[in-house]
Amino acid sequence: MKVHPYLNFDGNAEEAFDFYKSVFGGEFMSHIKMKDGPDSGNLSREDQNRTMHISLPIAKDTILMASDVIESSGQSLETGNNMHIMLCPISKEEADRLFDELSKGGDIEMHLDEQFWGDYYGSFTDKFGVKWMVSFNDQKEETSKELEEQLPDDISLSKTEKAPLS
Repeated sequence: MKVHPYLNFDGNAEEAFDFYKSVFGGEFMSHIKMKDGPDSGNLSREDQNRTMHISLPIAKDTILMASDVIESSGQSLETGNNMHIMLCPISKEEADRLFDELSKGGDIEMHLDEQFWGDYYGSFTDKFGVKWMVSFNDQKEETSKELEEQLPDDISLSKTEKAPLS
């Protein structure tokens, strides 16, 4: 299993990730705007231009990810809810187990289910107030291998040495 930090921003995820990219190097694996999702027509023009998901590899086994909150959908950014722990298990069964066990006594934000972007995904806050995401995609193993082959070319070691990567 891999664990990736997932950050929330209030409309400046793209700006923040352009900055992180300048520090870590590499290329975005994904950058999806809210306007690219289903029901985006219900969002204001400003909300449509917010980031739904952005991801940047910052080390061999670590991908920094983020999205912007959408206040019109009832989301708000407060210190403490701007980060999730994202678990990427190696099987759908493990995704179910982790989601079910960690979410007991907590609040489910999005039930674990097949999503339009291809992942089996869900999110929740556990009974201790920690925010979690569980995401499984059986195609990602192949993508991870491709990414590992790209990393020496895409991420400069001199740039990644600036930050502690453990």
